[in-house]
Amino acid sequence: MTLTAPFRASRRASSQSDRTTTPGTPASRSWPGLVAAGLAVAAGWGTHRIWPSLPMLTVTVAFGILAANLRLLPASTRPGLAFAGKRLMRVGVVLLGLKLALGDILGLGWATVAMVIGVVVVTFFATQWMGRRMGLPGDQPLLIATGFSICGASAVAAMNGVTDSDEEDVVTSVALVTLCGSLAIVVLPLLRGPLGLGATQYGGWIGAGVHDVGQVVAAAGVAGPVALHTAVVVKLMRVLLLAPVVAGTAYSLRRRAKRLAAAQPGTSTAKRPPLMPLFVLGFIAMVAVRTTGVLPDRALDVAGTAQDLLLAAALFGLGSMVDLRRLFTTGWRALLLGFASWVLIAGAAYGGVLLTM
Repeated sequence: MTLTAPFRASRRASSQSDRTTTPGTPASRSWPGLVAAGLAVAAGWGTHRIWPSLPMLTVTVAFGILAANLRLLPASTRPGLAFAGKRLMRVGVVLLGLKLALGDILGLGWATVAMVIGVVVVTFFATQWMGRRMGLPGDQPLLIATGFSICGASAVAAMNGVTDSDEEDVVTSVALVTLCGSLAIVVLPLLRGPLGLGATQYGGWIGAGVHDVGQVVAAAGVAGPVALHTAVVVKLMRVLLLAPVVAGTAYSLRRRAKRLAAAQPGTSTAKRPPLMPLFVLGFIAMVAVRTTGVLPDRALDVAGTAQDLLLAAALFGLGSMVDLRRLFTTGWRALLLGFASWVLIAGAAYGGVLLTM
C-alpha cells in the first residue's frame, strides 16, 4: 500500500508537510484542504442522519478513500488535509477523554475489567508478533496492533505521536481498522443468535471486540438499550487503556534508543520520543475532569459533538492518503494481518464474555 499520486512522499517529505501546516502556516496554504474536510464531514453527518446504522467517522474515512482513489482532490488540498489528519486528530483524542468517568468503569466489576485488560493485552502483543512473522515493514505491526486492540484510528494516531511513523504505515493501519470495523457492524449482529448471547453478553462482546466507538454503537444498538449501554461502557474501558499503552511503548522506545546510543557512541539521543505526548496527557486530564462531575450535561454534549467533528475531519484527511489499488496488489500481508487480528480480538472477547458476564 502506498499514497495516492498527490500524496506520495517519503518520510522527509512528510515532515516537511508537517512544518507547512503549523499554526504559523499562511491560511492560503491550508484552507483548500480544510474546506474539503469540512464538506466531507457535512456529507458524513448527513449520511449518518439518513442511515443511523452508518457511523459518521466510518463514512468520512470512506469518503476520503474514495475521493483519493477517484482523483477528486487537487494537490492544493494536501497541506490542509495533512493538518487535519495530524493536529485535529490529536485535539479529538483529547476530547475523547470527556466520555470516560472512572465510576462507570469500576461499575463493570473487577472480573469484567480484568477481562477487558486481558483482551487488549493479548491482541496488542499477538498482533505485533504475527506482523513481525509476516515480515511487515516499519511500524505497521505496532500501529495495526494498537488500532485493533484499543480504539481504531484514534489509537493509531495516538501511537504515531510517539513513533513518528511513515505516513504509509499510518494510513495502512487506519484503512485496515476501518475496513474490519465496518465489516463487524454487518457480521457480528448476525452471530448473536448462533452464539447464544444474551443482551448483556452481546454488548460486552461488541464493546470488547469492535474497534471504533461509533462502530460499537452501530453494532450493539440493534440488540437494544441494555446491550448498547454495556457495549459502550466496556468499549470506554478499552479507550482508557490508550494512555498506559502509549506511555509503555514510549518508554520501550526510549530504552531502545539509549541502548543504541551506548552501543554506538556517535548516535544522537536528542530525538527520543516523549514518555507521554502532550495530547495523551490532555486525554488523561479530560478523564479526570469528567470523573469529578463538574461539567454540566450541556457542556459534555457540546464537547462530544466537537470531538466527533474533529475526528471525522481527521479521518477524511487520513483516508485521502490511501491507495486501494496498491493495498490490494502489494499490501496483502497487511490485509492478512488485519483480518487475523480482527478474528483474534473477536475470539478473545467472546471467550472472556463467557467467563465473566
